[in-house]
Amino acid sequence: MVKDEIFQERVVRVEKSSAHFTLLRNATGEFLGVSDTNEPSVYDYVDDKAIWKQVEGKNTYRHVVTEIQLETEAADVENGCYLRHQGNLLASDGSVASEGSVFSAGHGPAHLPSEYLESFKENGWVCLPSIVAPDILEELERVSCTGRWEAETYQRSVPPLNETAAVAKIITEPVSLWLMRQYMKTHEIRLGHSPGFAILAPDDGKRNVQGWHSDFPYLWGIAGSEAVNRIPVHQVDGLVMGVQRNLCVSEFRKENGATCFKLGSHTLGQGPPIEWINGNTSRQNGFRESKGLPYTGPEADVIEAPPGSYIVYDSRIWHRAGVNRTERKRAAMLQAVIPMFIMPFMDTSRPYKDFIHSPLADELTELERKELEAVMVNKMVGPAGHLAITVDEELTDRIGGHSYARRR
Repeated sequence: MVKDEIFQERVVRVEKSSAHFTLLRNATGEFLGVSDTNEPSVYDYVDDKAIWKQVEGKNTYRHVVTEIQLETEAADVENGCYLRHQGNLLASDGSVASEGSVFSAGHGPAHLPSEYLESFKENGWVCLPSIVAPDILEELERVSCTGRWEAETYQRSVPPLNETAAVAKIITEPVSLWLMRQYMKTHEIRLGHSPGFAILAPDDGKRNVQGWHSDFPYLWGIAGSEAVNRIPVHQVDGLVMGVQRNLCVSEFRKENGATCFKLGSHTLGQGPPIEWINGNTSRQNGFRESKGLPYTGPEADVIEAPPGSYIVYDSRIWHRAGVNRTERKRAAMLQAVIPMFIMPFMDTSRPYKDFIHSPLADELTELERKELEAVMVNKMVGPAGHLAITVDEELTDRIGGHSYARRR
């Protein structure tokens, strides 16, 4: 076991919130909000206009921005209710109706989306503490064989998306989607790869530790492959070509291997210094035994966060995996997110097609299915219309590659 005193990184702690706002959804998954004319309306995204708070001791929801209040009325549907505004029942689109539509109340953010966005723009990263509902988080723990399922063996043969609908639920989490679209200044964003678990086992003092690097699509600090500096080193204000969205399935603490960052490094327009030991160097056989760990000094930062939190950061930020100095596994779910004009890191079409043709797809709302398609299907848009991009197995064989289908 490594001596604790060598880990001198500064800890940035994001605490679990004592309360969360509420999101109100109609049957198709759209979010009830209040328009600029102070009228209830529905939206396919979540910003401040869709944030509600339950009034303590009352069957009432108060709109956080406008103070408009809605009274609830029991509906003969599990987890559903009718809503009244000024005594009038609301239809599914938020308009007044003689017969009301059923809405469901769900887990929302701890703070206003605009506050998260301001912090994201200022710092290049933001944490959404416990943004994922407890039941979804529990399912991810089960599939990743962590937490109370620690003794089970994680099955790597099937992509997590095709194991449980909980993965699709966290892919389509609306607040983080809105934040990333705002930060990258485009609605058209895609997953660079199908989401995967990063499960960090207790450190044995011998295994190599991932070195410092920037994430896809930049990959600064990772060399020695065809993906060398996929995006050339540059410094252009306002141009963001990738965001990393990592879900803390386990609580993230310095002791259990929470990710180490050099916060603010996204503004430098370059990769991490060689002396910090980059992502390529640290993978060499016997490197840790002969050279030690990547940089663990006080110029680095560790973000600690409660389970169910999203840590969203500019992909240029230097970072590396932590060292798990506890006796339990630590799990995260990693998602590289890119604008549509960036080539993805891996083909997402096959796991997506497997998902939509499985019973798991029936567990999503109509809006969640729409958002999942939007971020997992890469498209060409031109004179011929919208054309989906996927792997051509014949041409892949021709260039000596390996398709997803033959690797399964």
